[in-house]
Amino acid sequence: MLEGMRRASQNWLGKTILTIVFSILIGSFAIWGIGDIFKGIGVSNVAEVGSANISTAEFRQNYQSQITNLQSQTRRAITNDQARAFGLDQQVLGRMISEAALDQKVRTLNLALSDETIGRMILEDPVFKGGDGRFDRTRFNDVLRDNGFNELSFVREQRKNYLRQDVAETVTGRIPVPMALQEAIHHYANETRAIEYIVLPQAAAGTIAQPKDDELKTWFEIRKSNWRAPEYRKIVTLAVTPSTVADAASVSDADARAQYERVKGERFGTAETRQVQQLVFPTEDAAKAAREKIAKGTSFLDVAKEQGRSEEDVSLGQVARAAILDPTVADAAFTTPANEVSQPVKGRFGFVIVKVGAVTAGQTKPFEEVVAELKQEIAVSRARSKVMQLHDAIEDERASGKPLAEAAQKANLKVTTVDAVDATGTDKSGKTVELKDADSVLRAVFASDIGVDNEAVNTRDNGYVWFEILGIEPAHDRSLEEVKDEVVKAWREDEIRRALTTKAIELVKALESGEAIEKIAKDNGGLKVESAKDVRRGGAPNLAAGVVAQIFNLPVGRAGSAAGEGLTRILFKINDAVVPGFDAESEQAVAIATQLSQSLGNDLLLQYIGKLQMDLGVKINGAALNLAVGGGDAY
Repeated sequence: MLEGMRRASQNWLGKTILTIVFSILIGSFAIWGIGDIFKGIGVSNVAEVGSANISTAEFRQNYQSQITNLQSQTRRAITNDQARAFGLDQQVLGRMISEAALDQKVRTLNLALSDETIGRMILEDPVFKGGDGRFDRTRFNDVLRDNGFNELSFVREQRKNYLRQDVAETVTGRIPVPMALQEAIHHYANETRAIEYIVLPQAAAGTIAQPKDDELKTWFEIRKSNWRAPEYRKIVTLAVTPSTVADAASVSDADARAQYERVKGERFGTAETRQVQQLVFPTEDAAKAAREKIAKGTSFLDVAKEQGRSEEDVSLGQVARAAILDPTVADAAFTTPANEVSQPVKGRFGFVIVKVGAVTAGQTKPFEEVVAELKQEIAVSRARSKVMQLHDAIEDERASGKPLAEAAQKANLKVTTVDAVDATGTDKSGKTVELKDADSVLRAVFASDIGVDNEAVNTRDNGYVWFEILGIEPAHDRSLEEVKDEVVKAWREDEIRRALTTKAIELVKALESGEAIEKIAKDNGGLKVESAKDVRRGGAPNLAAGVVAQIFNLPVGRAGSAAGEGLTRILFKINDAVVPGFDAESEQAVAIATQLSQSLGNDLLLQYIGKLQMDLGVKINGAALNLAVGGGDAY
C-alpha cells in the first residue's frame, strides 16, 4: 500500500488525491492527539511500541542499510549528517514503529502462515525468477547477500511482511468510489474549450522612456537580491581516473585488432535483417502438407487464408535474428535462402514453416575507422590498476602533510586551479567551469572550508578527485553601478509587461462589450486572429501554461488575458466548452476508479496504523536514537 502511494504521486490525479489523503490524516492526528512520546526508556532501545521494543542495534542495521541503498543509487558517499538532513533516521524509525504496531496486531489476531505457504510465495516471487521465468537459486542467494540476509532470517522477515499485508488488505479491501466523484474527475480531465485569441507583441506596449536615476535606484533597492553575488571559492583540484591516466598510444594494433574481432558484430555492425512470414501448425504432418502445397504453386498467403489468417497475422516484418523470440524459428528464418520456404521445424507453439522475403545484409565498420576508439577503451581498462597505485601514492604524500600541488608533483601529475566557482559550477563571467564529476565535487567543496583535509571524491568511472580550498569570497549584494546595464534591461522588461497588461485590460473590456476580436486585431496594428479548438487543462499547442489556466478560470463567453511567451500577452475570448459523456466502463474511467480506490485505501491504512500506535502507546528514546545514527549524547 505504501509503495502504491509513491507510484500514485507521479501524476496530477495522484498528487491531488494524496493532498486530500494527508489533509485527512493530519486532521486525524489532531483529533487523537500525539501525546508525549519522547520519554526515557532503556538505553538499549530506541523505541517501545506497546509491549515490543525496537533495539538500538536493530535500528542501526536498518538505518545503515538505507544509507547503503542511497549511496548505491546516487553513486556517492553519504555521511550521517547528510542522511539526517534528508530525514532518513525519522523515515526508518517511522517505518519500524508502524511495522511493530502491525506485528502486535497480527499476534492479537493469532494469524500465521505455514512453511509450505511461505515457500510457495518465495518460489513465485518474480524478484527471484531467472530469464526462463522459473525460480533461480543463484539469484535468490545474491539478493539475500546484497541485503544482509541469510535464508533463515529472510524467511522470518518475509513471514512478518506477508502477515502485515494480510492485516492491511483486510483494513483497506477494495473501496467503492462514489460515481459522482468519478464523473467530476472525468469532466475536469477531459473538458475542452475553443477560443479565439491574438498575441499582443512587445511593440504594442508603446514607447518606453529611459528611467530616471532616482526611479531606477528605488526600483533596484526593492529587488537588489536578484543581483546578489553568490559565494565563490578558489580551489585546486586533482583528477585521477582511468580516462585521465589512460595512454592510448601504448596499446598495440594487435591488441586493438583482437578486441575488434571480439566485439565487431555487436558494436560496430548492423545486423542482417529479413522479411519473414510464418505459419504455425498443430502437427508436423499438417506443416509438411502445407509445405508441399506451396511447393506445387499455391502461394504462402493463400495457404494462410485457408487457415483463416490474414497477411498481418503471419508477417513478422523486416526483422533481425534477435527479434524472433523462438530460437528454432529464428534459425530457420536465417538459414533459408531469400524467396524460399523452410522445411517444417518444431517451435515453442507448434510446427512452423517460414517464408523468407527480402534480405538486407549486415554491415560492419572497418577496423581502421574504430581503431582509435578501441585503443582508448583498452587503455582505460588497463589504467584502473594504475589509478589505485596513484591514489595510494597521493594519499601517502598528503598524510605526510604535503599540500595537494606538491603531492601531485611527486606523482608526476598536474593540478588544476580554479580562481572562482560558485555552487552551480559557473565562474564570475557566467561560464561553466570544467570539473570532473562536477556535481559531486562541488557538493563536497561547498560543504568544506579552508584548511580542511578533505576526502577524495569518488567518480562515476571509478576514479578520484582531490581538492583544496584556497579562498572564499562570501556572497554579497552588488551595487547598482556594478549591474546597471542588467538592471536597466530588467526595468525595461518590467515596464513593457506593465504596459501590455494595462492595454490588455482595456481590450478585454472592449471584447466583453461586444466588439469583434477581428476589429480589435485590425485596430492594433493588423494583428493575426488565431484559434484553438481543443484546449485542455493539461495544455495546448502554442499556449503557455498560464494562458491555459486562465482560460479555464473563466466561463464560456467571457474574455481574458494572460502572459504569453517572452514579452507578449495573449488576449482571448472563450467561444465554447465541450465535456464528453462519462462512460464508467471505459479504460480511462476504470483506471481513475482504481487509483481513487487505492488512494482511499491508503488513507484508511494510514489512519488505522496511526490509531493502532495511539492505542498501543509509543515511546521514543531521543538520546539512544541520536547515538544510533552517530550523533552526540543528546538528541
